[in-house]
Amino acid sequence: MADKLVTIAEFTDYIEAEMAKQLLSDFGIESVVTDENAANLYPISGVVGPELQVLEKDAQQAREILESCDKEEQ
Repeated sequence: MADKLVTIAEFTDYIEAEMAKQLLSDFGIESVVTDENAANLYPISGVVGPELQVLEKDAQQAREILESCDKEEQ
């Protein structure tokens, strides 16, 4: 049975989502960015922008990588 995609992060703009995708790629985790134009088309508060998705089996590791990077930036 194929692993399904799960959303691990939501972003306000496409560039941030692509940077996170590249970070995960550097660690060998494949990901996809969905709804890349949502924030541009619907600049309304509450509308979800681009989402970063990975295979369910990689979700925990991917979240940990993103959280670790966020902590380093602070």
